[in-house]
Amino acid sequence: MKTQAYKELGLKDDEYQRILSILKREPSPTELAMFSVEWSEHCGYPRSRKWLKLFPQTGKYQSLVGEDAGGFVYDGMAIIFKMESHNHPSQVEPKQGAATGVGGILRDIFTSGARPIALFDSLRFGELNTPLNKYIFNGVIDGIQFYGNCVGVPTVGGEIYFDDAYAGNCLVNVMCIGICPQEKIARAYAKGLGNPIIYAGSKTGRDGIGGCSILASTVFEAGEIEKRPTVQVGDPFTEKCLIEATLEALETGVVVGIKDMGAAGLTCSSSEMAAAGGVGIEVDLDKVPLREEGMEPWEIMMSESQERMLLCVEKGKEEKVLHVFRKWGLDAVIIGHVIKEPKMLIKSKGKVICDAPTEELAKAPIYDMPFKKSKHPTSNFKIRTNANYNLQLLKLLGDPNIASKKMVYQQYDHMVQTNTAVYPGGDAAVLRIRGKEWGIAATTDCNGRYCQADPYIGAQIAVAEAARNLVVTGAEPAAVTDCLNFGNPEKPDRFYQFKSCVEGIVDACKYFELPVVSGNVSFYNESPKGPILPTPTIGMVGIVKDMTKRCSVPYKDDGDLVVLIGLNKETGGLPDIDLDEERRVQLTCLTAIESGIVKSAHDLAEGGLAVALAECSVLSGKGALISLSDKINNGEMLFGEGQSRILITVAPENVFSLSDVAMLYQTNCAIIGKVGGRRLVVLKGRKKLLDQPVAKLSKKYYTALPDLLKRRK
Repeated sequence: MKTQAYKELGLKDDEYQRILSILKREPSPTELAMFSVEWSEHCGYPRSRKWLKLFPQTGKYQSLVGEDAGGFVYDGMAIIFKMESHNHPSQVEPKQGAATGVGGILRDIFTSGARPIALFDSLRFGELNTPLNKYIFNGVIDGIQFYGNCVGVPTVGGEIYFDDAYAGNCLVNVMCIGICPQEKIARAYAKGLGNPIIYAGSKTGRDGIGGCSILASTVFEAGEIEKRPTVQVGDPFTEKCLIEATLEALETGVVVGIKDMGAAGLTCSSSEMAAAGGVGIEVDLDKVPLREEGMEPWEIMMSESQERMLLCVEKGKEEKVLHVFRKWGLDAVIIGHVIKEPKMLIKSKGKVICDAPTEELAKAPIYDMPFKKSKHPTSNFKIRTNANYNLQLLKLLGDPNIASKKMVYQQYDHMVQTNTAVYPGGDAAVLRIRGKEWGIAATTDCNGRYCQADPYIGAQIAVAEAARNLVVTGAEPAAVTDCLNFGNPEKPDRFYQFKSCVEGIVDACKYFELPVVSGNVSFYNESPKGPILPTPTIGMVGIVKDMTKRCSVPYKDDGDLVVLIGLNKETGGLPDIDLDEERRVQLTCLTAIESGIVKSAHDLAEGGLAVALAECSVLSGKGALISLSDKINNGEMLFGEGQSRILITVAPENVFSLSDVAMLYQTNCAIIGKVGGRRLVVLKGRKKLLDQPVAKLSKKYYTALPDLLKRRK
């Protein structure tokens, strides 16, 4: 075997030697391709798997972990969710990269037996000051709206950040939530000697070949546009049929196991189903439906063509499943069967082209990566103390990282399925569950700047803020998924960021009793400009136990009192996090909401108190008169990003009830103002720190991003 062949597939010298040792011979081209994709970082996690084992997997509710997607059980219902990345494909082909990212995460959910009910997208781009960055931004948004809207699953939340660190390597992290009765959860394994293996969905083509080993598991070099052939092409209308057909097929009761053909396509689905069931699978590639002539066996096994499933069904009852998929206009054929010996036996034109042990193939080697801390400046966290605060507030509201993303989410159908109870634009989305008094809230969060300055603290803040975003809607945080986006793990400083962020997530999740039920690792997010900011995106889902008491950001009534839960403090730069204080602040807010005395709630994050007050005013169209007395620097008091703070409003007659709740949790709770008028006014003593018409704040907030995209340069 020529050295160049395995290196072009992303395999290292020692990995090739390991393959020789496993097979006791040189691998065939198909075997080499299969090992390369299964052992790639994107599929096998050889450099991260050791650290992922640290994540807690138990929490307040019964956890569901170990399959393609995870979740938890509440009131007999399984809430299944997961987040994954499609970063490199979206950089080289923005629309299809983002669209197939949506399609892939949908399949992870409905192959678990759950109907997808909501999508979220956490996006990072370079600053919108170049035509290329604008092209990538617009293409990604177009891909998300195209696929999500067509397939009929609402996109209800997410986040968008801009930073030059993402200019050569955007991040497209997509989360999906599904729900089903607990007893209807499907499994991703093959079992039962002789049980047929069914291929269902779209035909196989050459799109996506090498997507995980060549594209997703290497850094971008000059000429990245040449990697476009490795980006998959999606068809959301086929995916809609596949959703319905898959859920109907599972209802037959004869499906033993099911897995979607995502990264590494047929290789991943077949070998991992076999390994999970402790069996082998024999496959005849001549029976695989193809849409292109002359495809080589290795191409068929590596193809990442979209909208495809692999099922193991009970022998003798396969027609029940085949009929369902064919009824929905999809290809459905038996391509193999379960064998006793735990190996992948692949045939083409009557010849055996792969004979490899499933356990060795499906489980990549684990590497101990060196790590070393490197310092990053934190001066950009300093608060200016001599600025004109009115101008500073307007500048912050016009910053694309804070300004309204309405121009983006208004392109998404967030009302399809009619379950959305709290719409995009707030802290978290809230969804009704048909026939239930309870609902769910979900969010995605991460601040890469924090994680660059201190990976451990930054990751803890990501968990804490995600939980806080759920709490302000009236939801009890229940479980976590993550999408861990980092640079080249073979560089010690990058791996240190990954390791420290994982440790931060682990400690925060353990403290808040939150299991990490699913997730994704995306390494090699670098371009010739350098690595991205370390971005461990947190996806979190919680339970709103009484949907009549759900909360949202906008002020509700004139005369309501504005209350700050938590303390304004000077951060001196990078915010710190006290998990005990965070827990008490969250419990105070959640208990008050559940008791029915809170009218609105909003967490404090980017831009601090001033921006939070402005957002409450802008989203409600109501002003407020705020009076502060904190003995700290005025700039820090207004714009400091100290953690563990929540703004709420209550009717005056409920202040004493709120005070009782605050005393119960030993939390600072201060009345700082009153809702009313059409201006946001902030006083400190007799000094007026801020005085702005809500209309002016609103215009800046809503027009900043569209105006930025219109600029020619």
